Parts: sequence; C-alpha cells; structure tokens
Amino acid sequence: MKKVLLAYAAGGLGAVLSSLVIWLFGQYGINQSLGVAIAPSLTGHWLYPRIVWGGLWGFLFLLPWLSGKTLSRGLLLSLFPTAVQLLVIYPYHSYQGIAGLELGLLTPVLVLFFNAIWGVVTSIALKVA
Repeated sequence: MKKVLLAYAAGGLGAVLSSLVIWLFGQYGINQSLGVAIAPSLTGHWLYPRIVWGGLWGFLFLLPWLSGKTLSRGLLLSLFPTAVQLLVIYPYHSYQGIAGLELGLLTPVLVLFFNAIWGVVTSIALKVA
C-alpha cells in the first residue's frame, strides 16, 4: 500500500511542477513565441485536474520494469500521458485537432517536453522517497 500512495503522491508532485512550468511558459510568452496558443491561468480549476491525473499516471511507476534507471524510466513513462493528450484529449475533448495542431505546429513538442518534466520529477521523487 505504501508504494501505491507514494506513486500517487510523486505523480501529483510531478504534475504540480510540470503545471508551473506550463504556466510560466505561458506567462513569459515562450509558448506564443513558438507559435503555440497555450497560456493557462494558474487557477484551481485548471490545476486540480492536472494534479489528480498526474497522480493517477504515477501508478505507471508501479510497473516493475526499468526500476533502477531514474531518468530513462521517467522519460519513457512520460510518453503514455503524452500519447493520450495528443491522440485523445486534444482531438476528442478539446477539439484542437490531432496532436493539438490547431494550437500550433509545435504543440506536440511542447506537450512532450512538459510531460517529460512530469515523468522525471515523478521518478526522482520516488527514488528519494
């Protein structure tokens, strides 16, 4: 049970830090300078579901493979939420086209980058715990 709780908490922590980076990129106009229309407001309404889903995605870290390689495990497992965001959420829930391309051509790259932050932070948090 301890491992399950730690995986959820680490995933939530990864989501908080990833969300802060997304928000900062929007605040400083980095996303816009790359031609991507992602500039969320830092509100509970935006942050809460990201933390919950980050925690749920953290359960991937309970899988026994790649248990000793912190960085590669985080990067590899971050591909799962990236794929869901690009292939399910953007086209079918947000109506932003496949891979969110209606938000900008570099949207997939930024989503990959932001989720990599989630994966690496989650993996490091689990290693430290």
